[in-house]
Formats: sequence, C-alpha cells, structure tokens
Amino acid sequence: MKLRTLLMGAVATSAVATVAVADGHAGERGRDGQLNIIYWQAPSTLNPFLSGGTKENEAASLVLESLARFNENGEMVPWLAESIPTVENGGVAEDLTSITWTLKEGVVWSDGSAFTADDLIFTHEYCTHPESGCASVSYFDGITSVEAEGERGVKITFDAPKPFPYTAFVGAEAPILQKAQFQECLGARAPECTDANFGPIGTGPFVVSEFRPNDVITYVANENYREEGKPAFASITFKGGGDAVAAARSVLETGEFDYAWNLQLAPDVLDRMEAAGKGTVVAAYGTSVERLHLNQTNPDPALGPDMRSVFMNGENAHPFLTDPKVGQALSMAIDRQLIVDVGYGAGGQPTCNVLPAPELYASTANDGCLVQDIEGANALLDEAGWVDSNGNGIRDKDGVELSVLYQTSTNAVRQDTQALIKDWWRQIGVETELRNVDASVFFGGDPGSPDTFQKFYADIEMYTNNFAGVDPEAYMANWLCSDIPTPATQWQGSNIQRFCTPEYDELVEKMSVTANLEERGELAKQMNDMIMQSYSIIPLVHRGNPSAHANSLGGVKMSDWDSELWNIADWYRIKN
Repeated sequence: MKLRTLLMGAVATSAVATVAVADGHAGERGRDGQLNIIYWQAPSTLNPFLSGGTKENEAASLVLESLARFNENGEMVPWLAESIPTVENGGVAEDLTSITWTLKEGVVWSDGSAFTADDLIFTHEYCTHPESGCASVSYFDGITSVEAEGERGVKITFDAPKPFPYTAFVGAEAPILQKAQFQECLGARAPECTDANFGPIGTGPFVVSEFRPNDVITYVANENYREEGKPAFASITFKGGGDAVAAARSVLETGEFDYAWNLQLAPDVLDRMEAAGKGTVVAAYGTSVERLHLNQTNPDPALGPDMRSVFMNGENAHPFLTDPKVGQALSMAIDRQLIVDVGYGAGGQPTCNVLPAPELYASTANDGCLVQDIEGANALLDEAGWVDSNGNGIRDKDGVELSVLYQTSTNAVRQDTQALIKDWWRQIGVETELRNVDASVFFGGDPGSPDTFQKFYADIEMYTNNFAGVDPEAYMANWLCSDIPTPATQWQGSNIQRFCTPEYDELVEKMSVTANLEERGELAKQMNDMIMQSYSIIPLVHRGNPSAHANSLGGVKMSDWDSELWNIADWYRIKN
C-alpha cells in the first residue's frame, strides 16, 4: 500500500507559518465544478459545540473557521487572524495573562455582514454558558473576559498566567459563531435552534445549501470568501453513512467519490482496492488513540435514568471496574501488536498511553503493556480475590461476577478487535457480551438517545479520540471531575469514563500556570500516568488516520492536528 505518511510535527508557539497556494493556477472561483466527499459516519449537526464527534467538527470546518489552524506538520498558521500573537511581537502579555489577536482585514460572513470582535465575545459567552453543555468548554478554561480592542483587536484575559494561550478560537473544535445567527440560542436553548445548528453562517470557503441529518450535506462555494479564485470547487456533496468498506471502494475502485475519510480497514483490503489505480491511500499521524474506557459508574439499567452511569461523587461506583487490579488484568491479557497486525497495518502501532505524542509529552512509564501476559493477569486476579467459585468459568467475588458489556461503533476493524479481546478475557475468567451501535448514533449528540458514547450505558466502550493542535493542556483537562457528562449537562462532557480524583485536578491546574516547556512535558506525563495506572482507560493502538483521495484531486494536505479538511479551499481538480 502506497501510504504517504505525514509524520508528526512539533510546533513552537512563536512560529508563524504561512499557507501556500496549493495549485498555483489562477482561475475563477468554482471552476472545477463538483467535489464528492464521503464520511461513513454521518454528521448529526453542523454545530461542533453541540457534539464531541469528529465527524461534526470536520463537516462544520468547511463553513466555520477559527483565528488559527494547525497544518499538516502540526504548525500553527494564522487563519482569521493576521498573525500568531507571541510575547516577542507583543501579542501575548509578558506576564502571560492575556493574548491579543488582530482580525484579518476584510473578512465577512457568507451573508455579507462584517466579521467583528463581537462574534468572538459572543462565542465565548455561548460556550461557557452554565446550561449549554458545550462540548468544547475546556478550550475556554481560565478566561475572565473577551473584549474588543481598537478596530480589529480582540483581547482575551485569563485568571492566571496562561503559558499556552492558543486554545480558545484555535483549531476546528473551537471555531467562531456568528452572533447575529446564534444570539437567541444561549444555554438550554442551544439544541433547539435547529436552523442555525443545521445551517450555520460562516466565513469559510463553503456555504451550507442543504443539510439532512445523518445523511447528506450539500455545500456551495462562498461567494464572499476572502481569497480570490477560491475555492476551486463550485459545490460539494458530503455523503454520510454506510461503512468504511463502501466508502473506500467509492474512491479507490469505482471513482464515485473524490475523498473518503477514516478508512479503518484491514491493510490487505486497502491494498487490493488501491491496486485499481483510481485513488491513493494517505495517512496522518498525530495523537489518535484507539482505547477502551472502563465505566467508573454503575450502568445497571435497574438504577433508572437518574442514576444509571451517573457520577455521584463515589456513591454510584461500578461494582468492580474501579478496582485497578481488575483493569490491569484486562490490559495485561491484550495482545496489542496482534490487533495492529490484523486491523491497522502501517496505519497503527501499539501504545500504552492515552497521550502518545508529541515526543515531549510521551511517557515511557507504562510500556509493560506492550507484552501480553495472560498468566500474569490470572495471577493478579487470584491475588485480588477474584476466583471462579462455582466452576462456571467466570471469576467472582462477594457475589459479583466479572461480566461486562463491551460496546463500540459498527465497524469491521472494531468488531474484529472486540472478538479478539473477548477471547483473551475469556482466558482470564471474564465474561464479555459484545455490542455495536451505528456510528452516526454512537457518536451523535442526541441527549435523548440511550446509545451515545457520552451516555455510556455499558461497562466498557471503545473508540478513538485525539486533540487538535500540539499542546495537550486542554486535552488533558478532559478528565477533570467537572467535565463528566451528566443529565444536567445534557450528557455533554469529555470525561467519558467518569474518572475523578482531586490529585488529577491539581495537576491540570498546575499545568495551566506553568510556562517552562520541559516542566509542562513532565506534568502531562504525570497526568497520563495517573489515568493509565487507574486503568479507567486502556490504550490499544496509536492510530495513523488513513483516508483516500482520487488521483485526480490535488492540493490535499492531510492533517491529524486539525480537521482533515482544514485546507479544502486549496483543493483542485488535476487536469489531464
């Protein structure tokens, strides 16, 4: 397989990179006609603040933009801002308590209205509203005010020195909303604003023409886009749903689509498809980790909706997954290299960390998980008092059996992984029931659905997550006690497994006021290790996200640090 791997790139916060014109050909906007994209996980909304799902962030990134983005090398590049503020250029205060951005001149919303500081001020208010359940609220942590400064300045002030102030309004997960469109959608009303959530007005290269949730999105070129001659495509059909096999085939074999995302397929399958000669498989490595989340709360249906999988300060703990020795045994039983060989090939490598990169932040303290140890796992459970007292093949203790419901999204590679893990856990006396849920539902943001990964109505669930950009401060803040999904937050929040300890919260706070890069690296490793050694998360594979594009599609610079579609304004059709 001709994987064109785009390796991880470190970024200096003072670096200012520029975005090159991809095709070098002058021409009229829309000159290359139709572009067809397929994401087999269909977006359920185009408001990324109302869903933690990657598919929503990606689909929205064609329309909604940020002050800065991260390119294919992980370098921060100015987007709606003129440049990247730093201490050296005066944009970041010497005491690190504020950052001032200068908006790019002449930017307008797709409806022709002016893009101003008021839109940023409003977006901050929208996401931090206590009743909003904003999925990206951690990107706004520590902000005391967002204020207009001069004609095009926006000053963000923090409650303490902010060593890495590039979180709010940076990357695909923290874009800017138009105040005029969303001002009546604050707090609990946010999910009710269907027209705005399904058709946001943006500054990006495309405008939503039609959105059918969990199905198809149609975009047209933004006639008010700030760069002349861009985008090259007049319209986009963004098809959602189906499965990864069909998506890959539609680009690599039939040529029906130009770009297919997240092709988590067996390596030999992609090899055969690519041999047809119509498309190319590409992969970008960043921070994506396929992992198991072990529910720290009790998901028993008998508890009812007010208590099932609801964190209650330790009063509703899981019957056995809060025992680190059980989690450790589950981890020891897994052969991560075999999972890579069977399901990922060159697009994956075994990992023992939830934070695998950049190198500065990657711990080596947990590398023992790289070697499968069934015998050791059995001995550990024996030592902890988990024995098969009735000879039914399932370990038990105090009347509780080691029996788990293990769920994930519907995906061939994930179902293969589930089958492997079920067998390994059987060998250590753990009974496993497997369940898979349609990806559009599992990763959707519907607070009324019982099947979302945020609700976590299971013992263990598996999926991949990562973070945009290269600094992990906001990402590691996902496991604050305050970020646990609950009914009060409409099940939004990033602390999916309901991990909570004051010691971890203190490390997050300490990192938020630490400027020295080496010290930040050590703090991130400590946080990673605390989560790993709690065994509330069991990492499996450091994923290089594979996608595919038609050989006739130029300008693609795949990034795993931002939306894959971050530079879609530069895509073009290669002429024969």
